[in-house]
Amino acid sequence: RVRHGQNPRASAPSARRYTPAVPMTFERILIIRPSALGDVARSVPVLASLRAACPAATIDWLVQDSFTDVIAAHPALTRAVPFPRRDFSLWTRKLQIGRLREYLRSLREPGYDLVLDCQGLARSGLFTFATRAQRRIGHKNARECAWLAYTDRVPSDIEMHTVDRMLTLVQRLGIEAPRDPAAMRLYTPATAAGFAAAAGLMTGRYCVLSPTSRWLAKQWPDDRFAAAARELAQNGHQVVIVGAASERTQIPACLAAAADTPGIHDLTGRTTIAQLMDLIEHSALVIANDSAALHIAVGFDRPVVALFGPTRVHRVGPYRRDGDVIQHKRPGDRFEHKDPTTRAMMSRISVEEVLEAAFARLTP
Repeated sequence: RVRHGQNPRASAPSARRYTPAVPMTFERILIIRPSALGDVARSVPVLASLRAACPAATIDWLVQDSFTDVIAAHPALTRAVPFPRRDFSLWTRKLQIGRLREYLRSLREPGYDLVLDCQGLARSGLFTFATRAQRRIGHKNARECAWLAYTDRVPSDIEMHTVDRMLTLVQRLGIEAPRDPAAMRLYTPATAAGFAAAAGLMTGRYCVLSPTSRWLAKQWPDDRFAAAARELAQNGHQVVIVGAASERTQIPACLAAAADTPGIHDLTGRTTIAQLMDLIEHSALVIANDSAALHIAVGFDRPVVALFGPTRVHRVGPYRRDGDVIQHKRPGDRFEHKDPTTRAMMSRISVEEVLEAAFARLTP
């Protein structure tokens, strides 16, 4: 068990092998990491590293339009460039070439001289190439042939933690990867400041539980989350249940607990991303599956209890927080979180051990 200034236009992609001994000077930089929400949250060390090396540069970030709040308030960022995912899918499906060309042209217009593709998929590769930046950096083993878009193809081990793997892209420029955990720091947008207090929650006195997941095999059983929530509430802790509105059907037991137990608040589907950030930033503890809430909690350096099943923690777990992970592995386990039959790994986690870890972190 783990407890854990002028921009030359490149006409065609070519792989350049040169690695500068010292950081180069760039005026306009674009980070491409559109999704998912948790991955966007834990990509901020790339932004922090680039800002430290290029203090006068414009640094933009192409991000899914529904996720802009998670990075919009970061002081190292110049501008979030929204990626209209739904519209883009529609344009693609209906072959609206003019709309597609217009969006891709908008990526070229700023005249970026450096682009880092931190996503490494076909679509992000297309966006990278569309910028026509002089330097376009991505991983040599990027999937879906995205590597064709890069001038610099960086070797990396897919078994590295995803944060460290993304940082190899800035290291290509001679920029040292940050060692300070503060590089993970997130910032709540001003529009959501005080949301938790307005909801009647006392700073540092409540627990956030994130019981939902896109993948069934990543979800700790709903009834166990509900049991943990009741026990925390009965011991004098306010509890907040969070998740997307579309996920409410996943957690009937948690919703019932919120309805019949004083101190348990159901905010599932009732927060924006910015409001969720405020909730997490001022919490005493976050208990979560492998989810965006967990990685946002790491970005705010909050105490966490991270519940993991058929997921490779060394690659995608809470960054440098292995000691906050509860996972039970056995010989023969398959780490295929998209396969619901692997959910048994989550069932090995007991309510008692989660509560033990929770109370240990809640004790002054």
